Amino acid sequence: MKDFRQFAIKQNLRLRARIIQAVRSFFIEKDYLEVETPCRIPAPAPETHIDAVTSASWFLQTSPELCMKRLLAAGYSRIFQICKCFRSQERGARHLPEFTILEWYCAGIDYFDLMDQCEDLICFVARNSGFGDAIVYQGKSIDLKKPWLRISVAEAFDRYASISMETALLQNRFDEVIACETEPHLGREKPVFLYDYPASAGALARLKPDNPLIAERFELYISGLELCNAFTELTDPAEQRMRFEKEQNDRSASGKQIYPMPEKFLESLEFMPQASGNALGIDRLVMLFADSSEIDEVATFTPEEL
Repeated sequence: MKDFRQFAIKQNLRLRARIIQAVRSFFIEKDYLEVETPCRIPAPAPETHIDAVTSASWFLQTSPELCMKRLLAAGYSRIFQICKCFRSQERGARHLPEFTILEWYCAGIDYFDLMDQCEDLICFVARNSGFGDAIVYQGKSIDLKKPWLRISVAEAFDRYASISMETALLQNRFDEVIACETEPHLGREKPVFLYDYPASAGALARLKPDNPLIAERFELYISGLELCNAFTELTDPAEQRMRFEKEQNDRSASGKQIYPMPEKFLESLEFMPQASGNALGIDRLVMLFADSSEIDEVATFTPEEL
């Protein structure tokens, strides 16, 4: 039995179970409703760099976002979900093509409020999973005491990158530079919220009222590990359709599959209240607390074992 990989990671899988239980407890105590939405859908959100897995003429969800926002439109103001998502050709030390995500939405708050919630959630999980105000990840101590650091994307480029954010956008190198030059520096001693992304990097996010070049989006980094992606949500159906059409055009120009337009989502968007939502990777959260550098170390089975 000791030859099985699953035997070697039993401690990590027990920790994974405690973390998921703590996440549920946190949201239940905050009066959030746990929901389930279909993982097989007719039309995913068209995003240039995210490829869906086909299932007959439909698709496996890349995120539960569209269905959960339809629930917001139907009057559910505080909801969360822990579910499986699927993305084609994503495999690496931090990626699986089938992964577990926590997604939650709250009406009447913005992305700064959501940063506060995110701090509270992870501190709650730490306390309830046998950790205190600090963890050690890959030999480095990370201070979890609040408040956490917040840095704009433009400032992060100025500090860590070889070119400015504006230059990276003009050269179509934004994703490359942020991944290779900026991310490794983030959250080394304390968690960091990287916020205010360029509008082109927030396809479903609201733009700042006083600066339409910036999207109200943030990601959380701890020890260089990206854990979540969050927005103040866009609720204008006409604007959302225009953005989806641009994403479809970009996909077409790259030779990628064009998805059907998610019409039922767009129809419901005009009834959706102002809200914010966050998608947090459960696998990566477990990696952090398990001090694992490979996502395989916190997964029961990898694709190669099936």
